Amino acid sequence: FVRLLLTVIIFMVFFGSVIHLLEPSHFPTLFDGVWGAFVTGSTVGYGDYVPLSTSGRIVAILLILAGGGLLTFYMATISAGTIKYERDLSSGKVAFKGENHIIVVGWNERTRQLIDIMQKQKDPEKVVVIDKTMNMLPYRQYPVHFIRGDFYEDKILFMANITKARKALITADPSQSEDKADQAVILGIVAMKGCNPDLNITAEILTDKQVINAERAGAKDIIRSNDFMSSLFYHELYRNDPVQPFKLLLKILTEEQFYELTPPTHLIDANFSTGAAYYAEKTSILIGLLRQNSLLINVDPQESIREDDRLVLLSPK
Repeated sequence: FVRLLLTVIIFMVFFGSVIHLLEPSHFPTLFDGVWGAFVTGSTVGYGDYVPLSTSGRIVAILLILAGGGLLTFYMATISAGTIKYERDLSSGKVAFKGENHIIVVGWNERTRQLIDIMQKQKDPEKVVVIDKTMNMLPYRQYPVHFIRGDFYEDKILFMANITKARKALITADPSQSEDKADQAVILGIVAMKGCNPDLNITAEILTDKQVINAERAGAKDIIRSNDFMSSLFYHELYRNDPVQPFKLLLKILTEEQFYELTPPTHLIDANFSTGAAYYAEKTSILIGLLRQNSLLINVDPQESIREDDRLVLLSPK
């Protein structure tokens, strides 16, 4: 595009200089000549500068024949390039140039809903989706940057600009067996850590035996989706009407956010009930304590909050 644009400019400046030299009375400055060349070559024809001499008109004829075709070709090239870029963007062939983004591996109903939730936030995240099963992901329909390919290949990871990414989420492939899906996730963790050792990776693991391997590979957080769903099934089967655990939990996870905080100075050695009352005034719920890597829920109201505790809060997004 740059070469073609420079060619058009040089071409028009040349004809503008010629017409200025041939008819200095009607084209008193070089800029007037260039202006007339652009107007004539583009077939706009304002009529403010018109060659009157025979030689000037011959130059104008050549300009119309040559310049008009050149400008038309330039516009057609831009249009074709734009269409090709949009097609490549939807086909996952365009590298991502941004930074501080989140990489999501796998496109399925879970990740689609995740993107919908993320886009409802005040400051939506920049998301890059890597998936090899789709041939196209319309970028106008989904506010993500799509990269098509295997997420454990360096070429694909660098197209996703992994070195500048902030976080990554690797979901298990539902089309594979659980063992193969977990192995692919672990391989992806190793590949991502090799490209960006500081990357914060959250990985979905389906089998208990692969959890330790995912942690060894470098995943910071492990989502054990099968364990979660089994517990949810249990609560649904043995729930007491009218409580509906699934709908209740879905509403909480959709509308609220879990936070982990260091206790403020004035709450150290205070009762848990005092901390709960303090955060209730801030429209947050103190639901438990993280003490020596153990999560304490249903804490005794008289239990003291220690300096090395972590407060677990539930707050509006």
